[in-house]
Amino acid sequence: MADIAVFTESIKKGYSFKGEAAKIGIGMLNGLPVSDAEVLLPLKTMNRHGLIAGATGTGKTKTLQVLAEVLSDNSVPVLLMDIKGDLSGIAAPGAENDKIRERYKHLGMIYQPVAYPVELLSLSGEPGVRLRATVSEFGPVLLSKILGLNDTQAGFVAMIFKWCDDNQLPLLDLKDFIKVLQYISNEGKAELEKDYGKISSTSTGTILRKVVELQQQGADTFFGEKSFEVDDLMRISDDGRGVVSVLRVTDLQDRPKLFSTFMLQLLAELYGSCPEEGDLDKPKLVIFIDEAHLIFEEASDALLQQIETIIKLIRSKGIGIFFCTQNPMDVPKDVLGQLGLKIQHALRAFTAADRKVIKQAAENYPETEFYKTDELLTQLGIGEALVTMLNEKGIPTPLVHVLLISPRSRMDILSEEKIGNLVNSSKLAKKYNQSTDSESAYEMLTAKLEEAAGVAEKEAAEKEAARTEKAKTSGRRTKEDKSVLEEMLDSSAARQVGRTAASVITRTLLGALGLGGKTTRKRSLW
Repeated sequence: MADIAVFTESIKKGYSFKGEAAKIGIGMLNGLPVSDAEVLLPLKTMNRHGLIAGATGTGKTKTLQVLAEVLSDNSVPVLLMDIKGDLSGIAAPGAENDKIRERYKHLGMIYQPVAYPVELLSLSGEPGVRLRATVSEFGPVLLSKILGLNDTQAGFVAMIFKWCDDNQLPLLDLKDFIKVLQYISNEGKAELEKDYGKISSTSTGTILRKVVELQQQGADTFFGEKSFEVDDLMRISDDGRGVVSVLRVTDLQDRPKLFSTFMLQLLAELYGSCPEEGDLDKPKLVIFIDEAHLIFEEASDALLQQIETIIKLIRSKGIGIFFCTQNPMDVPKDVLGQLGLKIQHALRAFTAADRKVIKQAAENYPETEFYKTDELLTQLGIGEALVTMLNEKGIPTPLVHVLLISPRSRMDILSEEKIGNLVNSSKLAKKYNQSTDSESAYEMLTAKLEEAAGVAEKEAAEKEAARTEKAKTSGRRTKEDKSVLEEMLDSSAARQVGRTAASVITRTLLGALGLGGKTTRKRSLW
């Protein structure tokens, strides 16, 4: 009993906060709940980011759902990345059962099913509000990073953006960017090189292949108009709760580059558009990224560096980011070091490699005299976790074994009918789901090429007409000249005929007089 008293006192020191806080569970010791050891979530530190980790089936996603509910109840908007498709149920009230009743009895709370204000979002063909961004908004730096270009190629992309800006050629979607690449590689090469320097066909070819690769992962659905405004993620419902935006990306698990593209653009847009807020009583927005390894596994070094930089700086904007993954080692160490709240569910030790990972995971948490952390990690039940967070002074609290609250909303996916009803009643869907194809670089360059082709065709036709007319004129002169020549030839022929006839008559007359042949030669010797 003395151990429990000491344990309880340490929990209270670490988890009792001034200001707004929300209960997320109670402490446990030796597998038993400690009823007076409440574990409170301090809203003031929720912009310090966090991690929810654990093996499949240990309750990570439900913990994410609980945190989203707690934040919404406290008027904090939330964005959830729904990779598995089981978070849309937050829009419907949960259903009570024996397990939930038993848990809430331990927690000293009454279970009340609640539906939360939800906005469904989509990056692809899933039902929901369409999220888009233009290529111009993405910018040359982020585009180069997501394409994995080297410094030379990235400089070339920056030159393309500058040329488009100087010539008022909007880059809205990928077909605009591809059209510009094709134009400056062929018809416009001399025009560009005159003012911007030499163009490498090798670089343009490489960039084009990278863009096509991005297109094959469905990026055409993301780049374009109308651009989504990040302010629409930070809405409060009519009853004062934060709106929970659920981004349904169940069809993007095999297209990690598109998911990374969206996340990078979203974080950059939030950082660029939100003002500095300092320390707020509660965050303006909290983002939960489920299956976060999808971002980090396929990310290039440049992309990882960009994410790390934004994670470090965006908390000053009042925005918190939480990563949900199976293993803490899935998150790069530089990002992991920025995560103030850590909720660690059970890990499984099936192999020697698993045991090594568990030992490394245990070292990421504060040392404690109450637990053998590496052993406890394999013994945690569903809905239990080891928790540490930052207190109001930014100091990590003691590690505590927690029995977590279960979600009060539905722990399952909504039916297609209810999803359709949510989308049809959405004001944002009416705002963003109308496809727009404004005049941009593609149309402008196509028109320019068609005009140039028309001019060239007209000039060619005029030249051909001039050649034809010249040929006709030349033909008439040739005929006239030939008639004069023929007359001359005819006169010459007549004279020749006359000479020939005279010669024949002469020879005839001489022969008749006996003066031809030998007689003539004999007389000549005399």
